[in-house]
Amino acid sequence: MNVFDLFRLDGKVAVVTGGGRGLGQQIAQAYSEAGAKVVLCSRRVENCEQVQRDIEAAGGEALALALDVTTPDSVNDAVAKALDRFGKIDILVNNSGASWGAPALDMPYDAWQKVVQTNLTGTFLMSQAVGRHMKDNGGGKIVNIASVAGLRGSDPEALDAVAYNASKGGIVTMTKDLAVKWARYNIYVNAIAPGFFPTKMTKVVLERGGDAITKGTPLRRVGGERDLQGAALYFASAASDFVTGQILAIDGGTTAK
Repeated sequence: MNVFDLFRLDGKVAVVTGGGRGLGQQIAQAYSEAGAKVVLCSRRVENCEQVQRDIEAAGGEALALALDVTTPDSVNDAVAKALDRFGKIDILVNNSGASWGAPALDMPYDAWQKVVQTNLTGTFLMSQAVGRHMKDNGGGKIVNIASVAGLRGSDPEALDAVAYNASKGGIVTMTKDLAVKWARYNIYVNAIAPGFFPTKMTKVVLERGGDAITKGTPLRRVGGERDLQGAALYFASAASDFVTGQILAIDGGTTAK
């Protein structure tokens, strides 16, 4: 086997939540390029359908599904449809996310609930539903999208979103806990903690404080379109077959300070 074969995903089926735009789209395209069949899930299924068309135009195979990660029935329905189409799920990327900017003293209860339900509860519900299949199917790889905001507190001048930080911190701990609990089933659970990448969610933050964020990043830039793909491929492939319960920050060096 050539070392590059460790990163191939030929014959694998990957489910990517929030796969219709941003980081989820980038990850889905990377997996397709590596040989996987990709299931794209999101509440805005039309975005996933466009990514599906792009992947198919490049010679890949994809399926777009509607998904609300906060609703168990929707989660179970999407997983059932993915299995009906492809027969298995080898890889799950929990990327669906939400945020709400407000000072902690003013954070509305409904906003808190929305962010925590989407980011933390949604990650658990998808992991649980797919994990049941992976257990019966001999294992699999789960990649959670956390954030550097879940590793430490944030300067309110740069990011004032306590529910986002708390939910991403929960994902970090849940990643480690599920990795320990599910290792006996050959289910790997790891997480990527991105720094600032230009996405719809970060647009306002970067418009308001992009210069300060860049200056505070040792590499002096925000993430690019390809910067997350290598890490996502590593955790999904045989290259990481002795790695579980780990959190990899892709942040230009900000957490090294």
